Amino acid sequence: MTFPTSTLLSLDWVLLVVASWLSLGVAGLVFLRNFRIVARVLFPLSSLCSVVLTAIGLTAVVQNPQIAVLPIGLPDLPFHLRLDPLAAFFIMLLGAASAGISIFAAGYFRRAEGAPPGLLCLQYHVFLASMVLVLMADDAYVFMVMWETMALSSFFLVTTNHRIPEIRRAGFLYILVAHIGAIAILLCFGVLQANTGDYTFANMRAQSLSPFWASAAFLLCLFGFGAKAGILPLHIWLPEAHPAAPSPISALMSGVMLKTAIYGLLRVSLDLIATPLWWWGVVALSLGLLTAMFGAVFAAVQTDMKRLLAYSSIENIGLLIIALGLTLIFTAYKMPALAALALIALLYHALNHAVFKSLLFLGTGSVLHSTGERSLGKLGGLMRFMPWVGWIMLIGIIASAGLPPLNGFVSEWLLLQSLLTTTAIPNAYLSMLVPIFSAGVVLVAALAGYVMVKFFGIIFLGQPREEKLTNAHDAGKLERLGLLWLATGCVLLGVFPVAVIEVIDPVAVQLLGQGLAQSGRIGNWLLLAPVSPERASYSPLIFLLVTATVVLLTIALVHRLYHSRIRRANAWDCGYPLQTARMQDSAEGFGQPIRQIFEPFFRLTRQLPTALDRNPLYKVTVEDPLWQWVYQRIAKITEEISRLIGKLQQGRISIYLLYSFITLIALLFFTQL
Repeated sequence: MTFPTSTLLSLDWVLLVVASWLSLGVAGLVFLRNFRIVARVLFPLSSLCSVVLTAIGLTAVVQNPQIAVLPIGLPDLPFHLRLDPLAAFFIMLLGAASAGISIFAAGYFRRAEGAPPGLLCLQYHVFLASMVLVLMADDAYVFMVMWETMALSSFFLVTTNHRIPEIRRAGFLYILVAHIGAIAILLCFGVLQANTGDYTFANMRAQSLSPFWASAAFLLCLFGFGAKAGILPLHIWLPEAHPAAPSPISALMSGVMLKTAIYGLLRVSLDLIATPLWWWGVVALSLGLLTAMFGAVFAAVQTDMKRLLAYSSIENIGLLIIALGLTLIFTAYKMPALAALALIALLYHALNHAVFKSLLFLGTGSVLHSTGERSLGKLGGLMRFMPWVGWIMLIGIIASAGLPPLNGFVSEWLLLQSLLTTTAIPNAYLSMLVPIFSAGVVLVAALAGYVMVKFFGIIFLGQPREEKLTNAHDAGKLERLGLLWLATGCVLLGVFPVAVIEVIDPVAVQLLGQGLAQSGRIGNWLLLAPVSPERASYSPLIFLLVTATVVLLTIALVHRLYHSRIRRANAWDCGYPLQTARMQDSAEGFGQPIRQIFEPFFRLTRQLPTALDRNPLYKVTVEDPLWQWVYQRIAKITEEISRLIGKLQQGRISIYLLYSFITLIALLFFTQL
């Protein structure tokens, strides 16, 4: 049977990729324990599908919306799908990140690691397919079905090594928060359908809600999608689930799955409701700043490399929510050009985060496999033994730290430009808050740089802290290929920002009615000027050229003046030749100034030695105070309520019949109201 490929729409091609992924997953079940077939054939084919998906997303983002109704599902509830610029952009993001992750996974997964490789392959591809269908869902029914499929498949991936109790606990916490968020999303859709009984998104767009019900829907969506994104105080699952999951799964969850929550927030607040109120933006702005600050501060004091990256993801999600808040404020005040600038900053940073955070999680996976260590306190000096991973990770570090000319700088710079233009808002109180938010974002950016310096310096620089690190080996060929794919993304997204914004622009036009390219405020291919060339402009190519010239000139001068003489010494000995690896700066020492400055943020436990201790030990434990202030209290109240409800169980049939009689009377009473 041949397909008339010339008549296939982009939506059909996306469905073909989804079907291919599901077929690869089923093939994994056929070759359940055949590691060679699964790792060397199925995962590379999956990466190829991701590349195709990236190309489809790039094509579809400039096309008109395409819809399809699939004759599957419940009676009278078929699957409604829609591929518009917003969905296409996130599908492109998913394809670009998963292409690198899948090819890395082909070289990463080892034999006898938790679940059989074929089962892992099935869960992995169901996870990918469900995320794509979440992005294309055009009714609440298919959205919730795919949302739950995404949550369940990722839960099984997180608990791959389910024999370890800590991993089971992390998985339980993740699925608990995911389902609480799903209930809020379901209620949000219930409000949006406005008692019509029609749960298609087309019907929700057609409804005109009162400010009260529109606000209720927005708050429910912020809570529901915020739980998946990890905004404060619903972030608790992130630092537990990411260290528990295998590194490619952590990369997929942090780089891609968190973005489905951002997609949901944009879909509801700017597409399904479409008339935001200004205070929604203030709520999002405040929550975003708190989340970003919290994530950055906690990342600075972590000693586990995957937990550090998890808190760094929380910080980046906070930046995205800040951009969402600005977009809502500008939209509410009918300032579409500035709203487009804030929205493009959001989408650009979402794409950047998908690329550089996936790269960093995969890099930690290589380090973990090579050394068997996740603790920063036991790593060090790996640049000599893992140069491939080290240099590629350095690209991800620079991008994540927001330094030019890589991609993280561009989106953070656009976000700052958005903040600095809020003085044009006709609201004196909001204008007064601008300096606070701007200073907060700058502080978060500085802390992010600090965290990344610590992360890279402690792992790759200095001297090895343990003897076994001298046996560390570099990543394999497939792992390098995956890392290289994502590192190339960091460079291209940073050096050609105008081209990237032209790709994003149709999304702004769809949601806001105006984009930057349409209004001529984007600049030219060499100079990015989102506000005006006189006020703010940036040319990454010129910056890169000047930096490269300075470096090359310095090398040439050193060679000429010192005749290429090189004196080798131990790394980080600071001129003191007797220094050992134990004396060099540690992760705890590096984070100590931040721990002192932001001490009220933490719940600190110190173990101090006395003068009489024969084995003195100084130990500091940093915990999230929200565990005690919020979650332990909720758990205690839940236990108390459960205990009270448990008293209903008497073991006497007459009592149970009385309950049934009272329930029947109550239902009759309420139905008559």
